[in-house]
Amino acid sequence: MTKLKDAIFEDVESITIRFAGDSGDGMQLTGTQFSNSAAIFGNDISTLPDFPAEIRAPAGTLAGVSGFQVNFSSEDILTPGDAPQVLVAMNPAALKANLPDLVTGGTIIVNTDAFTKGNLKKAGYTENPLENDSLKDYVVHKLPITSLNRAALEHIEGLTSKDIDRCKNFFALGLTFWIYDRPLDTSLEFIERKFGKKLPIIAEANKTALQAGYSVGHNTEAFQTRYHIKPASLEPGLYRKVTGNEATAMGLITAAKKAGKPLFYGTYPITPASDILHFLAAQKNFDVRTFQAEDEIAAMGSVLGAAFGGAFAVTGTSGPGIALKSEAMNLGIMLELPMVIVNVQRGGPSTGLPTKTEQSDLLQAMYGRNGESPMPVLAPATPSDCFDMAIEAFRLAVRATTPVCILSDGYLGNSAEPWLIPNPDDIEPIVVTHPTAPNSQNGSGKFLPYKRDPESLGRPWAIPGTPGLEHRLGGLAKQPETGNVSYVPAENQQMNNERAEKVARLANVIPEQEVVGPQSGDLLVVSWGSTFGAVRSAVMRLQKAGKTVSHAHIRYLNPFPKNMGDILDRFDRILVPEMNMGQLIILLRGKYGTHNFIPFNKVQGRPFTISEVADRIESLL
Repeated sequence: MTKLKDAIFEDVESITIRFAGDSGDGMQLTGTQFSNSAAIFGNDISTLPDFPAEIRAPAGTLAGVSGFQVNFSSEDILTPGDAPQVLVAMNPAALKANLPDLVTGGTIIVNTDAFTKGNLKKAGYTENPLENDSLKDYVVHKLPITSLNRAALEHIEGLTSKDIDRCKNFFALGLTFWIYDRPLDTSLEFIERKFGKKLPIIAEANKTALQAGYSVGHNTEAFQTRYHIKPASLEPGLYRKVTGNEATAMGLITAAKKAGKPLFYGTYPITPASDILHFLAAQKNFDVRTFQAEDEIAAMGSVLGAAFGGAFAVTGTSGPGIALKSEAMNLGIMLELPMVIVNVQRGGPSTGLPTKTEQSDLLQAMYGRNGESPMPVLAPATPSDCFDMAIEAFRLAVRATTPVCILSDGYLGNSAEPWLIPNPDDIEPIVVTHPTAPNSQNGSGKFLPYKRDPESLGRPWAIPGTPGLEHRLGGLAKQPETGNVSYVPAENQQMNNERAEKVARLANVIPEQEVVGPQSGDLLVVSWGSTFGAVRSAVMRLQKAGKTVSHAHIRYLNPFPKNMGDILDRFDRILVPEMNMGQLIILLRGKYGTHNFIPFNKVQGRPFTISEVADRIESLL
């Protein structure tokens, strides 16, 4: 191929691109590398990985399609984009599965080598879509990516044909780097770090494939236009790209450091929470101990033991794991020990949709235990907010000596955005005090393990082995102050009241609820968790169009902020979008009465889009 002419540069504000192929085509890595490059360049980014639950679905089938969507922009963005403008399809199944999402007039870059009769049949095509007019509404670039990649690597000795074909994702990545004016440096450095020392031939092959893809863009007649997305005007500081699970892990480490405590993470691997374990397991230098138990029950038991021993103790799981952990979680509430439970929610019920997102564990977190078992519940709004809420969870857990639940989800956990790394000195210390002497005031010299702080109602967090602080713990009903087993009705009532009240009193130390837009009026949109980006973007879009609508995004679900009821009273109608069948509305109605709540529910394993929310709001205005 020879270069025909210099390409024309076109400045655009943002682009949403989706890489799609078979589960073995490396689409998650390709998308991650593209988003890394965009983030380092200075764009604002938001990503949405999408992959099947099967370890390896049959190659070439719709069930095996893996995708990675990235929205990168010169402006502030809050979502990975409603729909891709560009689709890189590595085989027929990837094209068929993702074409309905592509915007009309969008660009398709397709690997023609994969469009064999067998692959077309497996994808459900009766004829080749590249040879009829079924793609006439799109700009289609047909490239024999597999063949071009093989030709580029044929000179490298020691590679098998399988090794060569595994590099075609980097060939496609190099092509997109050329089209969207991104340097190769970030990915070249990644390849060297990952393969350079142990597998130098593989490193050379992937680098060559990346550069070959870039050269094809440079020299092929089809690509006459390149697109330039300027860096975003982000707040000054040091940034890194972070997923929600990574941010959660770093927040947990930071909380432990701010308290001068070791961090213990006891867990059993489960999608989509396992990345927290993977991240923490590599952080032993921060006094982090990870324990992979034989099952969810044992994992939760280990967290109870670690908390009793004085560590900052955490477990991470998803909905099915919470179901198994619930008895031990309930014991943690009875023992009144500080600990954190991270639930990265996924589609349910039962095994459900392991790799898809949902918000259907809210009522499980609130009420999914026997007896009166109150637990604070927090919900981060964005991937980077997972860092802040992990610290906040421990701060509240220590104050009230109670387990605290963080409700993340698969969308938050796996998606990524730029994160402004905070100055550690700006993060307030978490003050932890352990008693060193008996606390009875009657001169008996006894330690009273349930003698409560008059302000927070938290109990003393005594470390086992402290002389004079020997005491009894267990799951049976307790006598106030002493913690002795008690079946006295009035004492059981008192202990239940105190456990509920200490959670309720956390409302005195959490931030008040904010409202974006008019502070009173006809319509308020109330959201929680990962719906933040789509809902806030939709509300801002309509506000710019002159519509009157307000938005309140709740991060503290138990207790609610103190001013929540007052806010609801100021609006005639309240729209509540959530990725479940209306669980937040149940809580709001139970707490604040019969306001005019309007549910907007989605349980499709996919996040809300901006357009979905905006259209629903407009239908009410």
